[in-house]
Amino acid sequence: MINSFNKALIENIKHRNDNYNKHYHDTYTIGLTYGGVVRLHYTKKSIASYKYSIRVNNPGEVHRGEAKEWSHSNFYPSVDLISKLYKDIYHEEKAPFFENFIINDNALFHKLDKFFISYFKKSDSMIVESNLIDALSHLIIKQTVSIKNLNNLYEDKKIIKDTFEFINDSIEMNFTLDALASNVNLSKFHFLRKFKKEFGLTPYEFILNERVNRANTLIQNGESISEAGFGVGFTDQSHFSKNSKKFLGHTPSYLQKNSNIFL
Repeated sequence: MINSFNKALIENIKHRNDNYNKHYHDTYTIGLTYGGVVRLHYTKKSIASYKYSIRVNNPGEVHRGEAKEWSHSNFYPSVDLISKLYKDIYHEEKAPFFENFIINDNALFHKLDKFFISYFKKSDSMIVESNLIDALSHLIIKQTVSIKNLNNLYEDKKIIKDTFEFINDSIEMNFTLDALASNVNLSKFHFLRKFKKEFGLTPYEFILNERVNRANTLIQNGESISEAGFGVGFTDQSHFSKNSKKFLGHTPSYLQKNSNIFL
């Protein structure tokens, strides 16, 4: 488990005042709001996260938000990390999913807060990991509402699943609408309409978002911003930075300066 933990992003940001466009993460997002507010918009609901609330997003959930004086800590555990812990608890290798975007659970809040404090205070690694396991175990046991097969997160969205598999091994390529539509045996008109209805993003936005997510993973693994952006298909560093700002609300360089990454 420690290897998966070592590649997870942990961030602590204070007094954020901006909006971020519709996007998704290929990891879970588990966060605490310590001050201010962020209003989150999902496909079927809008909800606000105020002081002392817990936020949980599943991988692939499209959302956007508006922040006002928002101070928060976020942890982005991989599907692999969460599924391994789920297997330790239930002896079944599945990816748990959580229904509530905002969770009211005082015990969970204090467990997550204890983890963040121990991490940012650079406590002994055994203490940090123990606090993390305690918090995530509580989340999985108390808040799991459904499970999915590992590495098949879009199994209930066939067009998304087939398109993701199509671009998976060649994210740096320039895809055409004709190729994407033909891959799922649809006309371009029906492909565009059904894709956005199922996922909430256009195919072009989906590919850009996936490139941003993968480039950030490369940066976490030690690559420079320019190398990471070019490696996933961005034409230059400014193109990467522009889309990172668009989807995540901040640039890669800002993320490096204001985040802590286990490597």
